[in-house]
Amino acid sequence: MPIKPLPDHLVNQIAAGEVVERPSSVVKELVENSLDAGARHVKVSLARGGRQSIRVSDDGQGMGRDELALALQRHATSKIASLDDLEKVATMGFRGEALPSIASVARMDLASCGAGAEHGWRVKVRRGAISEAEPDAVQAGTRVAVEDLFYNVPARRKFLRAERTEFNHVDQLLRRFALARFDVGFELEHNGRTVSALAPAPDDAGRATRLGRVMGKEFLEHAVALDEERGGLRLRGWVAEPRYNRARADRQFFFVNGRAIRDRVVAHAVRSAFQDVLYHGRHPAFVLYLELPPEGVDVNVHPQKSEVRFREARTVHDFLYSTLHRALADAGSGAPRPGAGLIEGASPGPSYPGALSGGHSTQSGMSLPVSEQIGMYARVLGSPQSLPASSPDEDGAENAEEVPPLGFALAQLHGVYILSQNAHGLVLTDMHAAHERITYEQLKARYDDGGIRGQRLLVPVEVQLSEAEAELAEQRVDELAALGLCVDRSGPESAVIREVPALLARSDAAGLLRDVLSDLASADSSRRVETETNEILSTMACHGSVRANRQLTLPEMNALLRDMERTERSGHCNHGRPTWVQLDMGTLDRLFLRGR
Repeated sequence: MPIKPLPDHLVNQIAAGEVVERPSSVVKELVENSLDAGARHVKVSLARGGRQSIRVSDDGQGMGRDELALALQRHATSKIASLDDLEKVATMGFRGEALPSIASVARMDLASCGAGAEHGWRVKVRRGAISEAEPDAVQAGTRVAVEDLFYNVPARRKFLRAERTEFNHVDQLLRRFALARFDVGFELEHNGRTVSALAPAPDDAGRATRLGRVMGKEFLEHAVALDEERGGLRLRGWVAEPRYNRARADRQFFFVNGRAIRDRVVAHAVRSAFQDVLYHGRHPAFVLYLELPPEGVDVNVHPQKSEVRFREARTVHDFLYSTLHRALADAGSGAPRPGAGLIEGASPGPSYPGALSGGHSTQSGMSLPVSEQIGMYARVLGSPQSLPASSPDEDGAENAEEVPPLGFALAQLHGVYILSQNAHGLVLTDMHAAHERITYEQLKARYDDGGIRGQRLLVPVEVQLSEAEAELAEQRVDELAALGLCVDRSGPESAVIREVPALLARSDAAGLLRDVLSDLASADSSRRVETETNEILSTMACHGSVRANRQLTLPEMNALLRDMERTERSGHCNHGRPTWVQLDMGTLDRLFLRGR
């Protein structure tokens, strides 16, 4: 077959194969055009999930009669004019492919009215042929109607999913736009029924309302706001505490300069930040906005512009990781935060001691004043100097700021949980999980500070190993020494432990060595050293943590609670399980039907 140029209509259909995948692809391109035109309200109407018809109308800048036909030509755009414009493009679209591509695989009506014009104009596109412009009563802005998507490409049409599935894709897309542009109102209509209507949200209260509607009330209760700027990069938005997590990654929204994107650099940075605070198989929730100079990111790498390429990928990765890591460390300390907990009515309290307020009114007659509580614990602990007391000039008012965030220990339950009282009610702490996090953070800090100090054993411990384990211990002797383990091979299938980490002096030395060698043997050589080391330190921390059924004294329990309050991320153990939960007085009152 001789080489010959393809007809324009076929070229557009080929381009549509990359741009138009399903109804949500059409909606994406049309809404992006609306936003680029300065719209303040965008309405999307669907019939049968978009399979039958899609209509997008806006109140943007609009077009005149002469521009309608131009807008339907390939690579005709008002958004860029040179390569320099492309390298620092700030608009959502820039290729001029969307409208002609959509029109080549559907029946399209395009109507628009420029600002101040007496009336608008409308053109129809059928099988690539553009009709003459006709006057239309459309109001200022643009209206695009797309019907019978893929009517002329049966092979593509049969790949469309059920009506509900296609609608859900559009709904999720509109959620992304709603989070990207709080200043724009969005309305979604399906089969003649209004599904959602979001008014513009220019202020903080409006943004909080929209965030709650899109992400859900529970996300809002657990969200940690962040805003960090460094080296020309700015990251702002909200990330949920690890205790709010999802079985699917359906509450993850990341925007670069206002554009929703997927990127491996971003995904790895987020995954690393959540590495040791999220339970295996669970996913974090976040709404994050990265802002950087347009020339620092290439958005022209994917037909649907859903992927980007950063000029300084390592810098972006490290900035994202450090910012999220710090935010999670602040949010995940032992200090409770307000919000819903893991069970109904169980919620963490405020994140700082100064936020603790007075006790619950319906229980005030049955609870000791804080000054008496402190006095009681001072007598038990024998250290009144370290426990502040209320001054007599406070007229008997309880100064709840003197109660530590995790409160004072009351008792131990089944050798597993510590029960403590704080200003909000009852705190239950999993003592093994809490101590595991504390030990893990201490081991990490000492490892980063030049290695973990070992403690020589009075009697060296000989350990029976497999031949492979003994060889590994001999090969990795320097790495073991940095972990506080001094090990010598003593035979084909044995080794002698002469030192163990000082923090783990009371642990089972033989079991510790076997588990560390197992981690070293299973480590993938392609992984970062930091990831491998943290997993080994996590294993070591588990060995050094207080075990279930060990009876603790009140001073020991209180010491553990105070250590939690000083330790980053102590709200979760290194495997992502929660270490404590708060039962506030309101919840306890409801359990006993008080106040009814």
